[in-house]
Amino acid sequence: MQLDHYSNQFNKRTFSIKVIAENVTNAPNIGSLFRTADAFGVEELVFCGSQITLGRKMMKTSRATEKSVKHRTQLDIQKVISEVKHEGYFIVALEITSESKSLTEFNFPRNKPIALIIGDENFGVSEHILKVCDAIIHIDMYGQNSSMNVVQATSISLYEITKQLS
Repeated sequence: MQLDHYSNQFNKRTFSIKVIAENVTNAPNIGSLFRTADAFGVEELVFCGSQITLGRKMMKTSRATEKSVKHRTQLDIQKVISEVKHEGYFIVALEITSESKSLTEFNFPRNKPIALIIGDENFGVSEHILKVCDAIIHIDMYGQNSSMNVVQATSISLYEITKQLS
């Protein structure tokens, strides 16, 4: 028998994880990030950039999770990174680079909160942000494409992070 929202056996839990989105501006992606953040018990979702719109198109995809997920918008990502660094967060970027480590082989710290930086739909996490991160992770890919949708990648990453922290 399929379970509905009210009869599932999931335990509600919040992890010490902030997702910081750098210039993620596509309304359906923003809405889907709310759903993903809700599903994985993210403590806060921070949208950074100048073109962030939390409007009707976003709400269509979010299915009201924007009401339950703590979130904010901030023009300057540098300010957010300074803030989380000061608060003792382990800062990890999700990006494919020559230095990045495979998500499945990376051990996330259990004794520190985690800030997961995700990047622009077209250009990823900017170079100057990658330089201030404690680690850079990537998802191993086996097809011809070298990237995937930012929400899909975030979901896969949060699955692995919360699995390790559980």
